[in-house]
This record gives sequence, structure tokens and C-alpha cells, in this order.
Amino acid sequence: MECYLDNSATTKPCKAAVAAAVETATDVFGNPSSLHRHGFRALQLLESARAAVAKPLSAESGEIYFTPSGTAANNTAIFGAVQKNRRRGNKIVTTAYEHPSVEKCMARLESEGFTVERLVPDSHGNITAAQFADAIDENTILVSLMAVNNEVGSILPFESVAALIRRKKSPALLHVDAVQGFLKLPIVPKKCGIDLLSVSAHKVHGLKGVGALYMKKGVQIPPYILGGGQENGLCSGTQGMPAIAAFKAAVDACGDVRKNLTHVSSLNARLREKLTAIAGVTVHSPENALPYILNISLEGIPSQVSVNYLSEAGVYASAGSACSKGHRSPVLTAMGLSPAQMDSAIRLSLSRETTEEEIDYCVCALENAAAQLRKKG
Repeated sequence: MECYLDNSATTKPCKAAVAAAVETATDVFGNPSSLHRHGFRALQLLESARAAVAKPLSAESGEIYFTPSGTAANNTAIFGAVQKNRRRGNKIVTTAYEHPSVEKCMARLESEGFTVERLVPDSHGNITAAQFADAIDENTILVSLMAVNNEVGSILPFESVAALIRRKKSPALLHVDAVQGFLKLPIVPKKCGIDLLSVSAHKVHGLKGVGALYMKKGVQIPPYILGGGQENGLCSGTQGMPAIAAFKAAVDACGDVRKNLTHVSSLNARLREKLTAIAGVTVHSPENALPYILNISLEGIPSQVSVNYLSEAGVYASAGSACSKGHRSPVLTAMGLSPAQMDSAIRLSLSRETTEEEIDYCVCALENAAAQLRKKG
């Protein structure tokens, strides 16, 4: 038996997504900007995909802009928002455990003279709305935060921040990196007051090579990627239509987000309960985390050793984020975990396709890993 529990790194493309990509690559292969039949067919597909991605966000299709990745969406949002507001202030508020595609933007902006305040999570991985309230002021031009932390699953208070920005009379735009939250949590940007929101296809059973940026109607930011003016000038470059078609198919195939959340919550509870029977296992994900992600430590066993052992047993997990390979996790560091806990941490990330049998098989493999690897040690 095999059990794939590395869905936060990437998901297995669903059959509908693969079929849509193949059909588009072989049949609807035109450039959406071309003014002939093949171009028109590609343009129709592009706009139907835009509407499909907009639907679960309760957004208008014209508020969705395709990008080459979630990283490109984050970069476009952050640098565009700062460029738009740079005459209105100098401060950016974010968190200390953002994805590298956000944190590295912050580091560059800091080197250019902007003040970046990074809010620190507690030992359970939580950051409160009160922390944002204390940090946001009239000089703040951008607030950027995850919807869901990619390593421990903490759900950030993204629904409350827009009201805080208004209360503080701040000119800030609100950007939410929803790459780990899209189609896993009900997220309605207009209801929350979100200006910019990033998503990615390969985290939701689509293909790699396409993301999207929601930009609220009426908000305008300058582009970060320049070229031929595709995506209404916001993200130039010929659209990758096979991946975009697959993104549409994956969104269409998702089903009910709340029903999927209930299913995964049940699996997460089952996993947590069974892990309590394994000596030396510590759970780092908070109780109120998104159930798709569970971060644990196997005491005394280095992360990569555990990951390698599990892989041999057909259980696929990761030693923290796939984007921080070879480095101690900045997320767990920000949470204040001990070096021993960080160096033994592994991330188990579920999908709507995960089964109870896979959870039980994973627990059995973890029990064997704890017994055998400690014996060797």
C-alpha cells in the first residue's frame, strides 16, 4: 500500500485536469491573443477558466488574473501594492513565518528602505488579530499574510484585518496568500475586505505552471512582470493554456469545500488520536489548525531519517516545507520550538482524496519508525 501525505508540497493532478490539459495541448492550442479561429477558441477557454476560478471566491471573472505560479502572484501583489502606495507611507506589516515567496519580497523591500514589521506566532503557531491591530498604523501601506501556514496549518485572522486597517485609518492594501487555503477553506475576499489574494493550481489537484491573483474591482496596481500586456497588462507572457484548462477542471472537480473540510477534519482527528499511542510523538500544529496539515516530531529521530524510512514503507511526507529544503524551518523557529523538536519535525498533509485506510497505514509506519530507528540510535 502507498499513502501520499505530502499534499502541501503538491497534489496529484485529478483525472479531469490531466484530460483537460491533453485536450488543450492537442486541440485548443492557439494563442488567446491571436485573431483567428484557433485564437478565439483559446480565448473562450481562457475566459471560462477565469470564471471557474472566480466562482468559489464569489468573485467576478474580471477580478481574476492568471500568473505562472503562486509565487508570481505573491510577487506581483506585494511589489505592485508597495509601488502604488509608496508615497503614502513606508511601513509593511506581515508575519515571521510567511512562505519564501513573500518573505524574500519583504527582505528586498527592507533593503530598499521600507520598514517591515513581522508578527511572531506563539508556541502553538497562532497569530492574533490583536497583534495586527497593534502593528497597523497610518504609515502602513501594505499588510500581507497567509490564510493558512504551509507547515503547521495555523489559520491566520485574515477575515478581521481589513476592518483593522480601516479602524486605524491606514492606506494599506490587504494581500492574502491563500495558496494553502484555496478550496480548503471557504474564502470570500469581498466579504473579508481583501484587496489581493494569491492561489495556485498544483495545490488543488491541478498542474504545476499556473497560479492566479484575485484583485478587487477598483484596485489597480502596476505590473511586476512586463512584456506583451497579457492579463490586462498585470502579468505579461503568453498564457499557459494547458495548465489553465487543467486548473479549471480541478476547480470544477473539487465539489463542496465545506463537505471536503468535514471529511478531512475527521481524518485529522483520527490521526491525532492514534498518534497519542506512539511514545515520543509531539504534535506542533494547533488544535484549531486547518486539518489538511499536521506537523509532528518523532523525538530523537532526525527529520530526513524519518522521511526516508516512511518513503521506503510507501508513506510520503516531508521534512517541513519543500521550499526550505536543507534549512532549519523558519516557521518552527518563529514558533520558538527547541532545536531537537525542529530537527525531528515532519509534515503530514492530507487531501480530500485521503482515506481512513491510508491514515491507519501511516500510523502503523510511524509506529515502526519510532521503534526501529530509536533502536538503531
